[in-house]
Amino acid sequence: MDEIGSLEVRWAQGFAKQRVVFIDTITACYTCGNHIVFLNIDSKKRTVLQSPGKGIGAFTASGTSRVLAVSEQRLNPSIFVLSYPELKLKHELKGTATLDYTSLALSDVGPYLCCYSSLPDHTITVWNWENAEIICTQPQAGKDVIYLVFNPMNWQQICALGSKTLTVWNIEKSDTHHILMKRELHLPAADGSLIEREGPPSHIVNGRLTYWGPQMPASAIAGLKGVRADGFLERRTPRLTPLAACWTPAAELYVGCQEGYLLLANPDAPSVRILYNPTAPDANPELKDGGFQSLALHSDGLYVAGKDRLLHCLRVNGFDEGGNILVCASDSHIFLLDAKPSKTFAVIGYTVAPGRPVLSLSTQHKRGLSGAGPSCADAHGRLSANTFQASTYEAPRALQSCVLGVGEIFACCEELKTLQRFKVPQDAGGVPGPTVCQLGPEEEVEGHPLGPSLLALSPHGSWLASVGRDGLLRLRTTAALDRYAEIECHSCRLGGAGGLSFSADGQTLVTAGLGDGSLVCTRLRTETSGSSEAGEATYYCQSAARQLENVLKVENAALGAMTEGPQGSLPPLGSPRPGTEEVSEVSDATEMSPELDEGDPNLTFDPTWLETREEAVLEAEQQRYSEKKEEIRKGIKQLLDTSGERMRANEELPDIWRLDGHEFNLDVGEQRRLEVDGEREVATVREEIEMGNLAKSYLRELLKRDCWDSMKVKGKAIKGFHSVLEVKNYPMKERTEKELDDLLRVESIRAIETANRITQQDVPHRRPSGGEEGEEGEEGEGGGYDVQAAALTGSFAGQLGCSNPHLYDQFNLHVTEQKINQITLLQDVICKVKKAFNGEFDGVRKQKEQEMSRVREKNRRMAEIMGDLEANQELWEPTLGDSEQPERALTVEDSEITVEKYLTPQQKKIEEEKKKLEEQMLLAAKGDNSRDRGLGDMMGGAIQVKKEDILKKEVIQPEFAVSKPELQWSDEEKKIYKDYEKKAKDLSEEQDKYKKTLESEMKKMQASILESTQGFDEVLAKLFERKLKSETVIYQEELKIAHLVYSMLIEEEIRNRERELVLSMERRRADKNAIVEELRNVSEGVELCRKAYDNVVAEDRLLDKGFRKQFFDVQAHVVDHLYKLFKHRPRVQRMRDQADNKPFNKRFSLGGAASDGLGQMLQAMEELDSPENTPAGLEPTVWERFCLVRRAKVEGEQQVKVKALTLAEMQAFLQKRTDEEETAKHEIKTLMDEINGLREQKVRFQLDLLVQVLLRQGQVEVEVSPALCIPDHRDSVMHHRSVVEDLSANIKTLGGQKIATMVECKDFRKGIIQLEWEQRRIQMQTEHYDMQTRDIQKLHLSKEQQEYLNQMDLEMVDQGSSLEKHTAFDDKSPQEKIRQVSMRAAIKAEQIAVLDQELAEMEVAVSERSHIYDSTAVEADQGVEREAELYQEIVQLKNLKHLARTQAQELALLREQLEVSRMKNFPTLN
Repeated sequence: MDEIGSLEVRWAQGFAKQRVVFIDTITACYTCGNHIVFLNIDSKKRTVLQSPGKGIGAFTASGTSRVLAVSEQRLNPSIFVLSYPELKLKHELKGTATLDYTSLALSDVGPYLCCYSSLPDHTITVWNWENAEIICTQPQAGKDVIYLVFNPMNWQQICALGSKTLTVWNIEKSDTHHILMKRELHLPAADGSLIEREGPPSHIVNGRLTYWGPQMPASAIAGLKGVRADGFLERRTPRLTPLAACWTPAAELYVGCQEGYLLLANPDAPSVRILYNPTAPDANPELKDGGFQSLALHSDGLYVAGKDRLLHCLRVNGFDEGGNILVCASDSHIFLLDAKPSKTFAVIGYTVAPGRPVLSLSTQHKRGLSGAGPSCADAHGRLSANTFQASTYEAPRALQSCVLGVGEIFACCEELKTLQRFKVPQDAGGVPGPTVCQLGPEEEVEGHPLGPSLLALSPHGSWLASVGRDGLLRLRTTAALDRYAEIECHSCRLGGAGGLSFSADGQTLVTAGLGDGSLVCTRLRTETSGSSEAGEATYYCQSAARQLENVLKVENAALGAMTEGPQGSLPPLGSPRPGTEEVSEVSDATEMSPELDEGDPNLTFDPTWLETREEAVLEAEQQRYSEKKEEIRKGIKQLLDTSGERMRANEELPDIWRLDGHEFNLDVGEQRRLEVDGEREVATVREEIEMGNLAKSYLRELLKRDCWDSMKVKGKAIKGFHSVLEVKNYPMKERTEKELDDLLRVESIRAIETANRITQQDVPHRRPSGGEEGEEGEEGEGGGYDVQAAALTGSFAGQLGCSNPHLYDQFNLHVTEQKINQITLLQDVICKVKKAFNGEFDGVRKQKEQEMSRVREKNRRMAEIMGDLEANQELWEPTLGDSEQPERALTVEDSEITVEKYLTPQQKKIEEEKKKLEEQMLLAAKGDNSRDRGLGDMMGGAIQVKKEDILKKEVIQPEFAVSKPELQWSDEEKKIYKDYEKKAKDLSEEQDKYKKTLESEMKKMQASILESTQGFDEVLAKLFERKLKSETVIYQEELKIAHLVYSMLIEEEIRNRERELVLSMERRRADKNAIVEELRNVSEGVELCRKAYDNVVAEDRLLDKGFRKQFFDVQAHVVDHLYKLFKHRPRVQRMRDQADNKPFNKRFSLGGAASDGLGQMLQAMEELDSPENTPAGLEPTVWERFCLVRRAKVEGEQQVKVKALTLAEMQAFLQKRTDEEETAKHEIKTLMDEINGLREQKVRFQLDLLVQVLLRQGQVEVEVSPALCIPDHRDSVMHHRSVVEDLSANIKTLGGQKIATMVECKDFRKGIIQLEWEQRRIQMQTEHYDMQTRDIQKLHLSKEQQEYLNQMDLEMVDQGSSLEKHTAFDDKSPQEKIRQVSMRAAIKAEQIAVLDQELAEMEVAVSERSHIYDSTAVEADQGVEREAELYQEIVQLKNLKHLARTQAQELALLREQLEVSRMKNFPTLN
């Protein structure tokens, strides 16, 4: 249309919901419809560029390379890369996308572009847009990627944000081959809490299965497989939604979330922690409304923008433990102090540690984070939640000391005396949350024998030192905890060591003794193998010293200015106030006199830091709001005074002028508004109540339809007349056609199986193998047993006659189909049991209704009798309860409503009309009725006189008996009165007789009612017993069903897990095959690169060796000078970017760096090749030839460097692929072992059946817990009945033997008692003889008696002779007695010998019985007491023997003494 001209766009206005990108420092660009608008922020001038394709899809720009990329919106779209400000098309990139591109990203350090295409393949592709070549691509890279961003420091790192995912893609390079490797970072939950990942369970087969079978993961329980099974728990919990991300110079990511959270992600760890939590109490309110929808990092801070249309600059505070902060703990408080002496070690803030008081405290040094300042704490001194982000971990045992390493924790367990290593979960990453993560020790080695132990980690984190109460210092490497170097620093007798610390270089350790008051410095001597660790520690120390060099100079000066004593020093916390009391100086400042706790009450202490902060906060609040409070108080008081005065004045006014109390309302309009609002609320509440009633009515209909109308047998109960017993029936629904068809199918299958089994048993030569036939063939002599009896094992259904003959044997339910059929048959048994019981229940219910009708009839008759007898007795009237008539619950009676019914005006009018009509009917009924009146006058209101009317009859007394005295009666009147008395007497006798008949009839009816109702209660009790049996059978069958269902669920879970593992192994094998193929290609490439590198090195050496040959025509000394110039290389000054407003330094790729280095070298060589540098006397042609040779040498050296770097890169790439192959092999082997173990467990689980066995009462000898009243069968053992019966028989036999032995022992003890009595009698006789002997010995004659005796005559001589005879008799009598005693002693000795022999035999018997007692273990306590008694009896018997011997000896001695005394003291007559 050249005749008309062309069209061009003048301007375009509008802004889509896409980001704005700066293409240079003053120009921003954004999309506007089908155009791209460039806005100069200084001049506000706009430039419009029309889309080079069809529409605009994704859009991005790079301010460093000043290019922009845009994708079009059509099928098979292209990406257009344009330069700025020329706005010329550089390249059109045609990728593999089918629908569209959702995100684009340009790298700032190279010509690289990353794009993401959505459906159907979800592919991430990295381009070199200068060459329009695809570097690498990765299909199935995740769904819903909304944002891509390159790492400004490294183009080989890309961050991809999804709707719920955060992924970092690393580009690994091998020469020209590139691949994308994925690393996914797990975001916290939507509430900011940590999500604990589920670890894969172990399926290593052990010797015994658990009661509930093998434990399966949640994915297998849910029935998932394939990719859906991976991370099942993580996907179930909602996570934070990322919106924006930006890189930090430390290769970390700031991530802004839709929920208002700001995260810091470390892709290398990988870990994610929360920097800003909007739900925290101390969260910044300015950031709560806006959120983090866009992020940009600058040297000033982190710029964020959100929904509030405000731009915020944030400074992210962290911790630097490299000398800026001191951390200490007291009880459960953790305090942060400024470690600088210039700040007088000021307290920054505190936080409260969860749980118990802090036992150990450890910190980890992280560089690159600024120190925490006073702004981190609130007015009370408590640190904000963003400053301290707690993650709680729970260890299996109590820990005494711990240190924090990089991703791991080392701790001492005092209970086990071990040193343990714990791995910190990667997903934790410091993410706070209420969830407690369970930790298990990854490694456990022997610790100190005497604890508690203390740990310390070297500054570079590679060495771990420990000390204990044994005084030993042990040093280990964190890589090998089982090996350590040891030295004794302190004595264990003095308490060992109580403190430990590393020096900054990690080469020196200082330990403090606990009781010896000493410090010991230990230096580490490293071996050759440990020189690398020592060098690493030294390097770490030097780098830290360089960072703190300036700080140390200032702080050392401030520290030196602090003098000891009161001036310039800090008073300790809690020290006494000056002037309160004179306290003598002590040598140790850490010790406090015990008198300070109980001494002078006038002694006061300075407030602690916490108390000071609290007091300051209270004073600030009081000063801040004091004026406002006083103003409010005065205003309220003034209002009260004014109102009171007006009300008092109103009371004094006349009634006509006096106002009511409510009229003193100051705001009448407000009062009316409140009334209107109240009416509106009443209407709203009424409407809500009506809607709620409607919803309840609808719910009632649903419940009635599903729980009442659908029931074929409705649930009812029967209560006893005189007992609290209540029996309920079984509510049942109609069995569906499918259930009946399934039952018929299963019974048909079982009938066929039974017929097949019988047929196989009839064939003699055919022996069934396996299955239930094989087991049945081995039972009994006839080759089989009753299958029905075996099937009923575990249930009492056969006793109720409700069994099913087609039930399987419990020991043959190995197949899932058999278990399903068994469940169907068991459900049929349950249904039969319920039907049978419901039939009996209906019969008993009808019986109760009949009994109640009989009782009501008899009650009516008894009521008539009580009316005739004029008795007032309450009759018992049985009624049906709510449980017996459940249909009552479906209707509501008026008597059940306790509140007054609300009636509308129309309903009130209808109620009034009903009342008027009822009153009219009552008045009409009370009108005059001549028939009823005449019947009442003539016959007392009855047509026929009944027998019961006898009690109402009366004999009318004659009138004269009342009006006349008896003396005035006539003979006729006396005769009439006598007839009256006779009739009255006869009537009275007849009435008494009838009353007795009625009373007897009433008692009979009461007894009949009681007997019939008690008989019904007995029937109900039997029905209750039947209900218990039915319940037992139902529970037994349901327990069988539950076990079968659970076993099928476990088998299904095992199959799911097996499919999942098989699919995982197939994926890993496919990955391994791909890795092997790639490894082969990379190996070939490495070999080719190594050959090329060797060739370049050889060529470079040839140039060096052939230098003198090329200058053979030049003199030797000149050639030597030229060779020195040939080796000389100029210094290349690398240009650095000194821009202060860019937080990132440029990092170029390998190829770009090599090409730039070669260009700078050649440029510097041109200066050296200038003619001015020609040596004196050298021809120009030779100089030119020399320059060409030297330039070739320089280019060759550069090629060697490039080839060396390329070879190293390819070798590193090859090593990674080799490691991946080994990892894949290990994973495949692990999966194969897990699959094999799972299959073995599956077979064992199918064979190890859970069988239900019924045991009779009395055959269960298991202790019952008094708390649970349920026996615990976990440690029970089943024995055959004969074993228990044999044991009981042995116990009875041994018990009888024991009783016989006890009787023998009793008789023997009786004999011992008799002997003791005999011995006591002999002792008393011996004492009597001793007394007589002493009397004889003490007999003396005086001189007078002797003279008198000398003067006696013959008569006296005769008397002497008689005395001699008497004396001879006296001599003979003691000897006879002594002889008798000796004979008795001999008899006793013989008896004692017999007893000794019997005692030995009894000892043997006792020993035998003690062995029997030990074997039976019956009546242990009684046996022990009896053994003690027997032992005491034996000891007593031995004592008696010894006493008898002693007494025999004493008797012999007494005989001798008696003879001597008799000879000395016997009187002689001269």
